[in-house]
Amino acid sequence: MLLQLNEREMEFLARVKEFVEREVRPNHRAWEAQGGWPDSLWPILTEIGLLTMVVPQELGGSGVSCGCYAEAVREVSKGDGALGMNVAALNALCAGHLVRFTTPEQQALYLPKIVSGEWRMGWALTEPTAGSDARGVRTTAVPAPEDVYGPDRWYLTGEKMFITNAARAQLVVVIARVSENDMGAFLVETGQPGYRNEPRIETTGVKASYTTRFRLDNAIGWRTPGSFSESIGLLQRGRIGIAAMALGIAEAALEAAIPYSKEREQFGRPLAQNQAIQWMLADSATEIEAARLLIHKAARIYDEGGEVHLAASQAKLFATEAASRVTHRMLQIFGGRGYTTEYDVEKYWRDARLCEIGEGSSEVQRIIISRELLR
Repeated sequence: MLLQLNEREMEFLARVKEFVEREVRPNHRAWEAQGGWPDSLWPILTEIGLLTMVVPQELGGSGVSCGCYAEAVREVSKGDGALGMNVAALNALCAGHLVRFTTPEQQALYLPKIVSGEWRMGWALTEPTAGSDARGVRTTAVPAPEDVYGPDRWYLTGEKMFITNAARAQLVVVIARVSENDMGAFLVETGQPGYRNEPRIETTGVKASYTTRFRLDNAIGWRTPGSFSESIGLLQRGRIGIAAMALGIAEAALEAAIPYSKEREQFGRPLAQNQAIQWMLADSATEIEAARLLIHKAARIYDEGGEVHLAASQAKLFATEAASRVTHRMLQIFGGRGYTTEYDVEKYWRDARLCEIGEGSSEVQRIIISRELLR
């Protein structure tokens, strides 16, 4: 393993694994049917430290490395891809923004509420007409009167969609346009009149994740320091997280298919004795291991402060597409049963598909990779 985790991180991951076995695996189907997990789960996530992995210990967080963060997301995603996606986003984008791109005053006001679990967060870039094209954002920000609202307050107007956890959040980071050629990031409290959640977006997979859109109508936002490019830079750790999510889902699918292939008989012998099935398992195990190494490489570069754009995109591209191939094969091994809700493999198949789209599609990753190679 390319990762070098310390004893504290190993103990943390052991707690995460125990939590997944105790709370997540037995309940993930019920959460999907209900469209979300119960509020009682959030204090547990907070206590373990899963929501503050990127927050330094001196600020009350878990303060683990990017490698440990990736391993935790992988482990949670083996239990439920929806929860893994939320853990990834709430760390890399939400808590990550508070730690890296806020003033001491902003951090003092909001970070304790996030660390304690009193408040939840969302991070909003995507719009109806701006997804992969991040610079196509149309949400606008204009200065608000300083004598009324204080310094660095802006009126925000626009619409965001496909935002993880926004409907349950008290604070959302919103990317908005401040001029024709410039954008910024703003802290927006969701309890104000100018903020309105729309009905949730029903998705094919990760159904327990509360994916929504919301509208802003002269909502007050507090601008955070840092350029648009710096804020978008958070996506590098986010992409490592989604790659880890995909890896966890693929592992879960393979681990489900191996015993099934040994038990299920066709033509008088177990499926596992057929070369076609053996090759499906062999190809899948190899792709999973290759994805793991790419993720570990990217995480290590990130932790060492290196240039991670290329490695993060390569890990995200390969791991997510590998997860789709693996879950497709594993569903095929289950045959007709795999296409029913009797077995979890169909859920893994649906959940994995999102990973090729979210946090920058496969096509975007290929653009980034080719640019890095050619520049």
